[in-house]
Amino acid sequence: MEGRPLQDPELIELAREGDVRAYGELVERYRDLAFRTAYLITRSAAEAEDAAQDAFVKAYYALGRFRRQEPFRPWLLRIVSNEAKNRVRSARRREGLALRLAEGGPPGDAGPSPESAATARETQEALLAALAALREEDRLVIAYRYLLELSEAETAEVLGVRPGTVKSRLSRALGRLRERVPASLAPAGPETDDA
Repeated sequence: MEGRPLQDPELIELAREGDVRAYGELVERYRDLAFRTAYLITRSAAEAEDAAQDAFVKAYYALGRFRRQEPFRPWLLRIVSNEAKNRVRSARRREGLALRLAEGGPPGDAGPSPESAATARETQEALLAALAALREEDRLVIAYRYLLELSEAETAEVLGVRPGTVKSRLSRALGRLRERVPASLAPAGPETDDA
């Protein structure tokens, strides 16, 4: 079937047989996600880039151990996570969380007003500060599930826990995050007109 992009299992099989281009396509497909995953852990763009690169190299050499029936993305992200955690442990650096979140709406949309852009930026900064103040376990489960948009099953695979554990950790982490979000960001109740 010419013209149809190859699926992950097909690319993995080709890579196992020595097709470097097939693995290059997998790298291209998951490069941004790997970087963002590593960035959530290292909190450093340079460290995240290095961790993602090293993880892709390690994943390539580990393809022989990859179980064919399993999805590739969570397997790769687990390698990326482990590599990033190893870098953080060895460097002993703890910086504030400064996640790069892609901004932008659908093409052709009118830009937000300056007031709403400022409010959105202020809200984003406050939310990121509250997220950064959480312990790593809470920060990661929220980031994997909502910022990287992994499913519960994928989040469980990356964290190396059961899906039910993701649900309970996520519930507790979101509760702790709500406690840290400034009251000014909480949704306002219905307004009453005293006129």
